[in-house]
Amino acid sequence: MDEHEKNDCVADVGATHASPISRIDASRAEGAEGNVETIRATHASPLRPLPPGWRWVRLGEVVDCFAGAWGADAAFQGSIPVLVVGTSQITNDGMLDYTDAPTRFLMEAERSAICQTGDLLVVKSSGSAANIRSGKTAICPRALSGKIACANFLMRLVPRPQCVEPVLLWHYLNGPETKGFVQRIAGSSTYPNIKWSAFKNLPIPLPPLSEQKRIAAMLTEQMTAVDRARAAALARLEAAKALPAAFLRQVFPQPGRDLPPGWRWVRLGEVVREAQAGFACGKRDDKGIAQLRMNNIDTKGSFVWDNVLRVPVEGVNWEPFVLKPGDVLFNNTNSTELVGKSALFGGYVEPIVFSNHFTRLRTDNRALSPDFLASWLYHQWLQGVFAAICNRWIGQSAVKPDKLLALQIPLPPLSEQKRVAAVLTEQMTAVDRARAAAEAELETINRLPAALLRRAFNGEL
Repeated sequence: MDEHEKNDCVADVGATHASPISRIDASRAEGAEGNVETIRATHASPLRPLPPGWRWVRLGEVVDCFAGAWGADAAFQGSIPVLVVGTSQITNDGMLDYTDAPTRFLMEAERSAICQTGDLLVVKSSGSAANIRSGKTAICPRALSGKIACANFLMRLVPRPQCVEPVLLWHYLNGPETKGFVQRIAGSSTYPNIKWSAFKNLPIPLPPLSEQKRIAAMLTEQMTAVDRARAAALARLEAAKALPAAFLRQVFPQPGRDLPPGWRWVRLGEVVREAQAGFACGKRDDKGIAQLRMNNIDTKGSFVWDNVLRVPVEGVNWEPFVLKPGDVLFNNTNSTELVGKSALFGGYVEPIVFSNHFTRLRTDNRALSPDFLASWLYHQWLQGVFAAICNRWIGQSAVKPDKLLALQIPLPPLSEQKRVAAVLTEQMTAVDRARAAAEAELETINRLPAALLRRAFNGEL
């Protein structure tokens, strides 16, 4: 930024906008070196060196800040109808989704909450101390200029055009350095809230205005490419997630459909020799026996061995509840969408039991393969069968044993069951690989914006 631009940014502060919340008094404007020292004093970590021609500025030196407004829900004489944007209309990556923004009516005194092209809508308070969403920022597009306003949990920042390129500033406010700054100024609150008196001191590295415009254009192009790559990766991930249900539909006929030759409909209770509920224990003992809980089976029909709890063995006849390879665990109690998760037990490094949230199914091995049963139960869960037959209470649902054992299972000969189970195991393994690859690709893509912003604001674009 050349000397003329620097002087404009300081001397012209507040000259074109009425009644901003905070302005930098021109009489207190500092030289470049003094300004950097002021910023250093208000910043937790040392400011990095900048490329030639760049300088550190405070946010309050390049924008004017205006309060949001909520307005009235009905029109009145002289009212101004606008879409009022709240915290939920701004995504965590700074995109504006105003589809459900309400139309409200502002009085003349609230006109300063109305956004124009390039204005920034900053969320003042959102999330929690553990998950701060304050600071997420949207930019007003030309198509919505004069048609949207900031709600009262937002602040409207008006970039000074002689000082800063709005699109570049928008990228910076959604970048990792700003998120870290917001964490420091709002992170200790139960309800993290940004105050302009603190937020205005956010240090921003800026090149000359012409360079800002060039970088902003490059960032916009690169972020658009990232969005396209993310959309493609998400599509691949969703396709991988849909494969298990498709594979299972190819294998298991629906009730009422004709069965392949040699298949028959059988009540589940006729081919399960044991349906044993687990035991409840509210005590913990680091030296006790491992016990599986609801969280130890995932939605893919697999066991999760993280966070396995241990319960005391004294006073409990736990031996009847020890799992053996070939047992199928059915999650009989959970939320409505999760009840019925099941998994085939293949063994563990030590004896392990299960809580009363599970029913252990042991099959008649002459009629029903445990692998086939586990696959069929997974198919039923994906189709929502257990959500449909469960008993529901507030926050909890349960499938009673009589309802489970009354279900009709399509049963081929035992040799065919084993063949089908082997094919499904191979297919599910391939699905897991495809899903893991898509998730890894998406994780890599999601790291790109921060990397691009670091390069941009280090003068590397």
